Amino acid sequence: MSLALVNSRARAGVSAPPVRVEVHLSGGLPSTQIVGLPEAAVREARDRVRAAILCAQFEFPTRRITVNLAPADLPKDGGRFDLPIALGILAASGQIRREALAEYEFLGELSLTGELRAVDGVLPAALAVAAAGRTLVVPEPSGAEAALARQGQARTGRTLLEVCALLEGRKILPPAVAPPPLPPSIPDMADVRGQAHARRALEVAAAGGHHLLLIGSPGCGKTLLASRLPGLLPDASDAEAMESAAIASVSGRGLDPARWRQRPYRAPHHTASAVALVGGGAQPRPGEISLAHNGVLFMDELPEWSRAALEVLREPLESGTVTVSRAARTAEFPARFQLVAAMNPCPCGWAGDPSGRCRCGADVVRRYRSRLSGPLLDRIDLHVHVPRLPPHELRPDAPDGEGTAAVQARVVAARERQQARCGRPNARMGQAETMAHCRLQPRDQALLERAVERLQLSARSLHRILRVARSIADLADSESIGTAHLTEALGYRGLDRGSAA
Repeated sequence: MSLALVNSRARAGVSAPPVRVEVHLSGGLPSTQIVGLPEAAVREARDRVRAAILCAQFEFPTRRITVNLAPADLPKDGGRFDLPIALGILAASGQIRREALAEYEFLGELSLTGELRAVDGVLPAALAVAAAGRTLVVPEPSGAEAALARQGQARTGRTLLEVCALLEGRKILPPAVAPPPLPPSIPDMADVRGQAHARRALEVAAAGGHHLLLIGSPGCGKTLLASRLPGLLPDASDAEAMESAAIASVSGRGLDPARWRQRPYRAPHHTASAVALVGGGAQPRPGEISLAHNGVLFMDELPEWSRAALEVLREPLESGTVTVSRAARTAEFPARFQLVAAMNPCPCGWAGDPSGRCRCGADVVRRYRSRLSGPLLDRIDLHVHVPRLPPHELRPDAPDGEGTAAVQARVVAARERQQARCGRPNARMGQAETMAHCRLQPRDQALLERAVERLQLSARSLHRILRVARSIADLADSESIGTAHLTEALGYRGLDRGSAA
């Protein structure tokens, strides 16, 4: 029978659905046809595969070759199907044993010389193949990524000839091996001089997973503070690290297997489009908010971003996922990130500075701040003013601030209390959990209601204030929210008071 079946995997969002490569040889004029919704790179595989088979000293069949990539309604893209197509042609023509194909799945692009080249999306495929109980064969450059799926078996090959030798039982391909993890290069909080209020806000944000907006004049340390947040967060769990690594794997930008355990930190430029943030394309790929999943997304110069780009953040900030819909397909990507944004208080950047150098009128400042919509600001828990430091605090002999290790220890202890209480950080509590775990004393409840009435806050803002107060209480190892915790949480709503201070 001139028919061979080879198992492979497609890429659909962050999943790897199975694809069966069916190769049939029949009589007729010599030709090669690939069907099953292939895009251009897949259709071009017939030329790469022909050259690779001939360079490997095999015979390319002079018959009518039909390659079907099933299921037919799943779009196929990239060069990942080159290797399984080549093996299917060789098996269908009787040049290798087709019986050996059943226990393996194959991914890999072929060069014209028969060498195997790396493809993207290997990690999700390796996880899916491990769950299916088969062995994955990938190009040698993709082996380190495949090895991250520790519960599975993956083997690496350098050429088409080596993979054929494996199927013939003449060679054992080496197993995929993950590189040793590199130590994280985490900036130290000790580098931040002064800024006690902003440092405290950063600690509260890390403790509860809250979104943070830093407002201050140029050069006051907003970017410096934001870059220290990843080092304050608890170490990523295996599940969190694997989720983030899988997103990086399918992004097309590459995954560093030696750094897969480190929480991501993304800082896109303010000219980035809405599609760059949420993801997209004809074959949807993750955007910056998904690449920051389980990590930090830093957005500098927040009012300078386009309104369309800012408004697409609203739903992911609440749901933790983003759905990219296109005419041909829909993909869902996780996007549970912690937002840290920074902005100047006015267009010139010096409003409220003691130097008095700001010449922006009240209407100019109002228009500048109105670039940020109320619904977006409503979803940011802490609005913090970062003042310009006096020169004496920047002297080389000035004492350093508290280091990252000490602050992280308090954050980890607070997160453990939250995990024991409701299984997630305070910022991700639902409404019922917030009402159950953020109860106030009667006088504090009256204080909160007066503040909400005076500032005309929404119900969402009220709940976020309660969650921030709960995080402050957790840092203080307090079972209940006290007056000091609530007033501190109210103090972090600067923009709700109509000022940045």
